[in-house]
Amino acid sequence: MGTIKKSEVNGPGSRAVVWVQGCSRACGGCFNPASWEFEINQLVSIETVVELVLSEPSHEGVTFSGGEPFWQASALAEVARRVKAHGLNVMSFSGFTLEELQSDRAPAGAHELLQELDILIDGPYLESQAINDPTSPVSSRNQKVRVFNEAMRDRLTWASDQIEIHILQDGSRIVTGYLGGLNPLATD
Repeated sequence: MGTIKKSEVNGPGSRAVVWVQGCSRACGGCFNPASWEFEINQLVSIETVVELVLSEPSHEGVTFSGGEPFWQASALAEVARRVKAHGLNVMSFSGFTLEELQSDRAPAGAHELLQELDILIDGPYLESQAINDPTSPVSSRNQKVRVFNEAMRDRLTWASDQIEIHILQDGSRIVTGYLGGLNPLATD
């Protein structure tokens, strides 16, 4: 779907963000409904994604978002392995719960991607339970922060009321993060 080379509102520290295409949940109030279709938007190689993540020396990690990252779990697991080999951390947002991702009904490669994650934000976005709070890293009350790497436990520094605006060379903008009612991944 798209990438941002450097963000500070999509996980701990300075990081790259990779949005994948495809999600069947259609959550009301979703911040990125353009990502729902499973039709290919951009086809990008694993190597290209890894190069993007590693191209910024200040990066601490990469965040996978969507769409639904776990529909592309095998490819993202490979990206995660490669960037972790360079000392970066990896987190992902998912509309699936951890229990669903650990089950036999999980998307192909889900277990593989879970093994590579340092942090997972799981659970669908529920507009009726929205949170826009400078102390909450989740966007709705049902979502959970799963810390798999204990070294990351004190790094939960982003919040659900933060946004960034990226102005691209062609003058278009990408707004990312989440602030109630604003469409964070809007582009024009």
